[in-house]
Amino acid sequence: MLWDGEKDQLLRSNELKKIKESNDKKIYFFYRDQHPLWIINIADKKKSINELNEKSRRCGAQFWSSVSGEGISEISIESYIPKQQLLAFCEGLMLASYQFNLYKSEKKERNKLTFLISPQSLERKELQQLSIIQEAVFFARDLVNEPSNVLNALELAGRIKKQGTKAGVRVEIFNKKKIETLKMAGLLAVNKGSIDPPTFTVMEYKPAKVINSSPIVFVGKGVVYDTGGMNIKVGNGMETMKCDMGGAATAAAILIAAAALKLPVHLIGLIPSTDNRPSGNAYVAGDIIRMNNGKSVEVLNTDAEGRMILADALLYAKKYNPELVVDFATLTGAAANAIGKYGIVAMQKTEAKDWELWKNAGEESWERLVEFPLWDEYGELIVSKVGDIKNIGGPVGGAITAGKFLEHFTDYPWIHFDIAGPAFLDSNYHYQPAGGTGAGVRMALAYLIKRCQWSSKIKKNSK
Repeated sequence: MLWDGEKDQLLRSNELKKIKESNDKKIYFFYRDQHPLWIINIADKKKSINELNEKSRRCGAQFWSSVSGEGISEISIESYIPKQQLLAFCEGLMLASYQFNLYKSEKKERNKLTFLISPQSLERKELQQLSIIQEAVFFARDLVNEPSNVLNALELAGRIKKQGTKAGVRVEIFNKKKIETLKMAGLLAVNKGSIDPPTFTVMEYKPAKVINSSPIVFVGKGVVYDTGGMNIKVGNGMETMKCDMGGAATAAAILIAAAALKLPVHLIGLIPSTDNRPSGNAYVAGDIIRMNNGKSVEVLNTDAEGRMILADALLYAKKYNPELVVDFATLTGAAANAIGKYGIVAMQKTEAKDWELWKNAGEESWERLVEFPLWDEYGELIVSKVGDIKNIGGPVGGAITAGKFLEHFTDYPWIHFDIAGPAFLDSNYHYQPAGGTGAGVRMALAYLIKRCQWSSKIKKNSK
């Protein structure tokens, strides 16, 4: 049961007294007629709508932690709060119910929750939309959580194709020979140390009627495991490096969910994938890589591999004459150090379409954006003495110089999201689990839904 602080008739006097005497709590537990009753207090007049919705998600997650061990699959909710807060509560509860136990000897089936809501304040289609988005987040989390001895580049591409085809997305996987034909020099260089071949996955979702004349392209970094290559990571630096394909998981999940939601928008997904390992033939610091656009890259650190493979995908995106290109990548420790798990580092060209809409989507989903600049001065830090650019820029502005590197391979509206901070967590954080979180999926889908609604309004008003 949800309580908004003003419907006192829902509570008995002793229950109300207990709540008012401990107003620091959000969730209260009572027994009534031998049935468990949870009172969730979400009211707070000092907070904005987005803050209240996030508080509702966190209450949903807290509620789930209270009941998750009791085998509950059906939850009755009596709600007297605004629809958006109720939806957010359900969202937080659903997202918190995630579990990854494939490799447990005694594994439990994933929870399937049924909501019985009174009064009927939510429409079935709203819960269905919420469920599709949740499943997309779970798909991304599952991919990130898989160990690299299971999920190499071929397996990642295969799973994306299976799930994408099921949702109505056309998926094509380029093999190493095709990648060589396309002269994807960055992907081939990083892959030189691997015994497994690279892949380049192309996804396309294009329904019969679309709102955009040119596609929006989503690019995802797909490094299935990153040892650092010949500049090998030290200490415990490799423990979580199965997560370095978090951008690929996010990009794939976005297209799959958009198709399941039947959004009237033309989307492309591009996912370059390999592992980054040292071997006798691995690329090394000092190598010069000639990229497909003719620019020469001086490799100063083989652990800056993500930008090398993303460059190929950004160049390939040009063939679509895109309306906008958006990349997601667990790209830099500098981004994670700057803002932690609390947001996503974003960089964008001034002509990036719908930037304000993206920022609003970030606030609405609470996957908030922190914009870093792409000033020309940062480009000076990656000028090479022996080539055109180098793949690292030194200790200053590491997240920004990575963005400046990528900018060299774009000549269209473009947004770069560095999700290194929130993509993989050491411990649970509200409705985000330890391990893969699916960072960016909800924000991107909020943007696409808003974009479709906005276009629909313009069309109606023009008649």
